[in-house]
Order: sequence, then structure tokens, then C-alpha cells
Amino acid sequence: MDYFEQESERLKFRKLTTKDISSWTEFFDDNDRLHFLGMDLSKNKQELATEWINAQLTRYEKQGFGHLAVEIKETNEFIGMGGILPRILKDKNEYEIAYSLKPKYWGKGFGTEIARQIKEFGLKNIETDRFISIIDTRNIQSANVAKKNGMKVLFETEYLEMDVDVYGYSLNKTEQ
Repeated sequence: MDYFEQESERLKFRKLTTKDISSWTEFFDDNDRLHFLGMDLSKNKQELATEWINAQLTRYEKQGFGHLAVEIKETNEFIGMGGILPRILKDKNEYEIAYSLKPKYWGKGFGTEIARQIKEFGLKNIETDRFISIIDTRNIQSANVAKKNGMKVLFETEYLEMDVDVYGYSLNKTEQ
């Protein structure tokens, strides 16, 4: 399976391009969860969207992974992003399952569907002991998605100056 061309029941995944920047600015409208992301919120939404997408294009080049654009199959609406983000956490190479949705698509099960699809891809295609999700300790919605994706809290730490729970799905049966 190609990382950059995945599908789930309702969604399709593709590479982001700079053409997605204008649509991604909607992510920053009426979003009361931005403080969970560790971003410089003094910047305007155009700057934030540009930096976010350019960071993914760099990840594609350097790591072969990154957030993918997520669209509804039936309408081709760009609703958010999801993907595998290589991380170094506590001096260990990790693979984070991450996603972000535009606020108007919250509460419809898309976050869970994205996370499950990304985990499924990872299980079939990446050799690792576990997958993680780094979640601000106050972000109850994302914590619930991680739990629905078969993850549990492995440890608490600080990440991007935030207190976070690191959820994980271990392939090593002794860690589960």
C-alpha cells in the first residue's frame, strides 16, 4: 500500500500541496483547541497554515511520512489531516499517529477513522515496537480517540512546553 494514497470507509488520503494552504486556514477559525498544539498563536492563520503545510512537505522529503490531506470520498471536501510523524521522544525513535480536523467536522467520528487507518497502515508497513500519540493532558477528545484506537497511557512528560500524556499501542505483548 502506498502511504500517500490510502482510503478508509468514508475517507481518502493524499499528499498535501501548497494549494491546500488557503483551505487549511479554516482549521484556525473558531478552534478552541489550538492551545493543545504548541504553536505560536501570535501569527495569523495564513502564516500558521503555510508553516504547517510546508513542514509536511519537508517531512515527506526527509522522512517519507507526514500529515496527509484527508478528504471525504463522496464530496472531495478537504476536512483535515492525518498521518505518521517520526519523533524522537526520551531519546527513542517513535512513530506518532496524529490527526487534526477542521472544527466543523468534529464529533462525526472522522478523527477515530483517520487514526485507525493510519495505525492500520503502520502495522502493515513499518517495523517498530509501538506507535504513539502525544496528547495534551487536557485534550479529552483526542484522548478518547486514542483509546478507541487501542492505545493506553504509557507515560506523562513535557512536550513543546505542554504537559502531555503519551498514549501507545505496543506490538510487544509484555508492554500491553
